[in-house]
Amino acid sequence: MSYLFTSESVSEGHPDKVADQISDALLDEFLAYDSNSKVACETLVTTGQVILAGEVKSNAYVDVSEVARKVIADIGYTKSAYRFEAESCGVFSSIHEQSDDINRGVTKDDPMDQGAGDQGMMFGYATNETDNYMPLPLDLSHALLLELAHIRKNELHLMPYLRPDAKSQVTVKYKEDGTPVSIHTIVLSTQHDEPKKPEDDSKEAAEAADKAMQSRIKKDVIEILVPRVKEKYAHKKEIYALFNEDIIYHVNPTGKFVIGGPHGDTGLTGRKIVVDTYGGKASHGGGAFSGKDPSKVDRSAAYAARHIAKNLVAAGVSSEVLIQVSYAIGLAEPMSIYVDTYGKSKLGISDVEIAKKVKELFDMRPKAIEERLKLLNPIYLETASYGHMGREPKVVKKTFKSRYMEEAIEMEVELFTWEKLDFVDKIKKAFGIE
Repeated sequence: MSYLFTSESVSEGHPDKVADQISDALLDEFLAYDSNSKVACETLVTTGQVILAGEVKSNAYVDVSEVARKVIADIGYTKSAYRFEAESCGVFSSIHEQSDDINRGVTKDDPMDQGAGDQGMMFGYATNETDNYMPLPLDLSHALLLELAHIRKNELHLMPYLRPDAKSQVTVKYKEDGTPVSIHTIVLSTQHDEPKKPEDDSKEAAEAADKAMQSRIKKDVIEILVPRVKEKYAHKKEIYALFNEDIIYHVNPTGKFVIGGPHGDTGLTGRKIVVDTYGGKASHGGGAFSGKDPSKVDRSAAYAARHIAKNLVAAGVSSEVLIQVSYAIGLAEPMSIYVDTYGKSKLGISDVEIAKKVKELFDMRPKAIEERLKLLNPIYLETASYGHMGREPKVVKKTFKSRYMEEAIEMEVELFTWEKLDFVDKIKKAFGIE
């Protein structure tokens, strides 16, 4: 029997993602000036207002208002009509120093004994459905919104009505064995400018203007956006072939989406954890990522678990892998490491035996993860929209300027290190894979 599976994504202008990006921009700023900063920063955004809260222990001083406004401007909230605008919104900060009770469990004389910043379980997942080892419905959902953002920022003449807020959802039809058969449904809602003013003030005229706008957006999504996304999979024939004329489209299904962003819906850091990870295809420990420095294993161990899962699949251990790791606050060694290959292991050994090998290959102490994945660098703003997993690892140059520092800081950092396939050979050797 075939089945349907759905994942969603949200744009960088979605209110929850605005909050995530502000939190991670603040984290980057603290780490740029003090790599030992301990940060747990939460953000709330609503009509004309940004509220910052959380705990920080750092030798750096950051103008949090300036950082927040830059993020908001870069996203595209630069017009007063949005009722949330970079220059005019209020920014209220209630950030205070980190609790000594937490810090004593994290900071140790021997750095490798650094304890986990909290208890909990984290998951990592990988599948060979796509080139980046991500579930296809989520990969497609992200791709739609990445291209939509590109059009809004760089080719606005194609869809001149676009505003920053948007959501996508893709349903894929699968065979019983998990092979994708077709793209069943695409749902896309994008914020847009007011429709052309109707000729009169009647309700009927207003409804006709709304329908005309909705029809144009749907036409542009089907004829401009989707073909561009399809071309990005041209090298992957089995995915390219899933785009067909039978796809069901629901574009702005409410009929109108002018009021959006933080004016339309309050945004909070950490409220899109499934979008951030695997689109519901894998388990989630419940801990959010954004605004947290890597001593918080909610973030660092989730990245490490993804790194393990991706390298295991790439090495040929299984076509699909789930990793779980758990910690106790203040303790360095994880409480457990669990592996699930969903019965798809190609090795003829149990998942328990695979887990034992994983423990030997990967040091999962928080400090070891920080060093292996180079996490004590300002690399986090880029993770805060369009997913933390499945992204392209790359080296970039960053510049940080502060009115409190005489000179700007320029540094080269490596993004998405947990996506590197740098353990494939070690895994093959450990498992005797040819």
